[in-house]
Amino acid sequence: MTAKPVNRGKANSTGEAIRLRLMLGGEIALGPGKADLLQGIRETGSIAAAGRRLNMSYKRAWLLVDTMNRCFATPLVSAGSGGKTGGGASLTALGEDVLARFRSMEAAAAKACAADLKALKAKLGK
Repeated sequence: MTAKPVNRGKANSTGEAIRLRLMLGGEIALGPGKADLLQGIRETGSIAAAGRRLNMSYKRAWLLVDTMNRCFATPLVSAGSGGKTGGGASLTALGEDVLARFRSMEAAAAKACAADLKALKAKLGK
């Protein structure tokens, strides 16, 4: 399954957004920001580079990866140690599957909610 960028929970051209979050107890196992981080790791091969793309520190990016890895049955991200030889990170097979399914859910939610969002927008104050 290949993940395709979709709405990503950000406002569309008319300002509406549907944001999905998968909760595990009190933790967000996966949401739009974590999905963006996973996609960045896939594209850059680096937690640090993916974090920079999202304007977050390496520490913040690593904490998000750690949360995701703990929430799922097996890790979503595999990371090597840094140092002179670099480190690097990649999505595991489960990480690829989870990202693709989350993007599919985002697209389905946006499509399913489009009419209701339009109706609600008409009722909002300006």
